[in-house]
Amino acid sequence: MAVEALSQKEIEDRLAELPGWSQDGDRLARSYRLSSHFAAAALVVHIAQVQDELDHHSDLTLGYHTVSLTVNTHSVGGAVTELDFALARRVEDLAPGHGAH
Repeated sequence: MAVEALSQKEIEDRLAELPGWSQDGDRLARSYRLSSHFAAAALVVHIAQVQDELDHHSDLTLGYHTVSLTVNTHSVGGAVTELDFALARRVEDLAPGHGAH
């Protein structure tokens, strides 16, 4: 199946189902706050594992008690695709287990 860029309406509809996520230019974005730097680092490692499973990778930033990520699909010129939403949903599923909010 070929990956295609989503329309602005499709992006907005999917974002409505992912509280905390937003569109930042041509990327999906989300930041999480955690109880400690160690917890944030553990979340980064878990996200990296999911990204390898999906073979789709975001830009991750580890802060003192925060993790931020942005993602788009390079193979379609940096547009937002269903791959980006698949990653976002997986991250949303695992983040609460790390105490992220």
